[in-house]
Formats: sequence, structure tokens, C-alpha cells
Amino acid sequence: MCPRGGRLFGGAGGPWATAPMCCHCLLIESEDGLILVDSGLGVEDVADPKRLGFLFCATTRPRLEVSETALRQVADLGFRVADVRHIVPTHLDLDHAGGLADFPEATAHVFAPELRAALHPPTLMERNRYRAAQLSGVAKWAPVEPGGEDWFGFSSVRALPGARDDVLLIPLPGHTRGHCGVAVRAGDGWLLHCGDAYFHHTEVAPAGGRTPSGVRWFESIVNIDKKARLANQKRLRELARNHRGEVKLICSHDPAEFAALRDRTSASLFSGSAGEARAEPPKGAGHERSFVRQDYNHHR
Repeated sequence: MCPRGGRLFGGAGGPWATAPMCCHCLLIESEDGLILVDSGLGVEDVADPKRLGFLFCATTRPRLEVSETALRQVADLGFRVADVRHIVPTHLDLDHAGGLADFPEATAHVFAPELRAALHPPTLMERNRYRAAQLSGVAKWAPVEPGGEDWFGFSSVRALPGARDDVLLIPLPGHTRGHCGVAVRAGDGWLLHCGDAYFHHTEVAPAGGRTPSGVRWFESIVNIDKKARLANQKRLRELARNHRGEVKLICSHDPAEFAALRDRTSASLFSGSAGEARAEPPKGAGHERSFVRQDYNHHR
């Protein structure tokens, strides 16, 4: 996505300059087929941008190209659509759930509070953030009810069925009612995709840092529960500080984080400090889907 805002949103230049953002998805190879974490915008969204609404298109200025969809990028990696057996959206906002229907044989695993809010939105904000046209095409929903095990101090953690406890759903409400992170075992540690629990790496960096003012403002106007969102950001900072070398944090929209992770393998993932990413945004950042492929089947 290519919203304006310049340095106010982590880019460069004045308020009319572009502040590139990515939609960071993960494609995971498992014994039960491929697992997709988030799906970005879909093929139908590209074909008919009106599905996304004027406000979203005008403010985020998404790059609406079929080559940027999850469907095409999975195919470009040499896989079939049917190879994607599971999709785990961190939440169901329109820029995360648009590609769900492009994989009709996949099961979508989503926290039950999120699915209820998306299918029956109780507030005006939620009626605007979720798109019925995207969600109605999903053939297989698998709601995940709260409750489960503990993971590094986070409770009610659920394992993705069939993933051998290598893919976990971590409740991180605040941005939306049922927002979750997705933890993926990567070598000797974990990669935690935090979705929109934060938007800029300084928000969870152990050493702190100055978060762009526009980012802070945007987070505050789109969150459903500010208190919960800030509490979870604090917990994520503590996780990054106390478990360096064990857990690496990423979010959905920070192009610097994506650039730092893009070329890393599981073996090299934990050579730096968890929660920190200082690489410059990749040239041409703003793609709707940015893939990092993880393989936790070590025999492959």
C-alpha cells in the first residue's frame, strides 16, 4: 500500500510524500500441506476495487495488481491452489481477509470473537472495517474458541489442528475484538506474526524508539479497545526483551521489518535481537502481499 504521509507514517518527506507499507503474509510448509498466515487483498478485490470502499482506496492507495495477490504468489512458487490447506488470518479486516475466498479448499481458522464481530458487526466502525463480499465466499470456517495453554506468559493459546504444536494462535485483542498473533516454530526458536497488534518496530523494540506520530494516531482511531491494544504492546515489548534469541516479532505493515526478514532462513533467524528490525524499506515497497516462506519440516 502507498498511503501519503511521509515521515508522519514512517516514510520520508513531507505529508504528501508516499509512506510505503506492506501486507506481510507467511507461507508455511507443513506435513498437512501449506498454511497461509493472512491473505491480503484478493483477486476479486483487484478486479472490482469498489468492494473495498472509496475511503480505503483513497487513503491507502493499494497497488491493485493480480501479481500481488496471495493466489498468484503461491502459484509463482510452484504450488497449486489446492496445496493451501489452512489459512490463519490474524484478523478479518479487509486488507487481511480479501484473499480467503481465492483458496476454496482451505479451512480458515479464526478466533471466534473475531468471526462473530465480522459476520455480525455490532458497531458502525466494525460494519465499515469488515467486507461481507470478501467473507461470504469463504467455504470452510473453523472458529477457535478462547482457552488453551500458556506460551511465554501469553494465555489461552491454541495450536492449529494438524500442525504438531508448531503453529499457535496467540490472543492479542485490541485492534479488533478477536485479533490474534500466529507463532510459528522456526528452527530453535519462534517467529511471531503479530498482525496489527503494532504497526512500527519501535513500538516493541526492547531499546524503545520514537514511533511516528501518524502511526500512533492511526492506531488510536481504528482500535476497538485501546486499553487492550496498549497492554498487549507492552507484553510484546517484554517478550522481545526477555526472550531474545528465542522469539522474533514481526507485524503486518512495517516494510523495514519485512526487508530485514525477507532473505533470512530459519537457521539465521535468531542471529539478531528479537523484536528489532533496522533495515531500510525495500525498493518499491507498498506491495499488497509480501511473503516469507517458512519450512518447519527439517527433512525437506
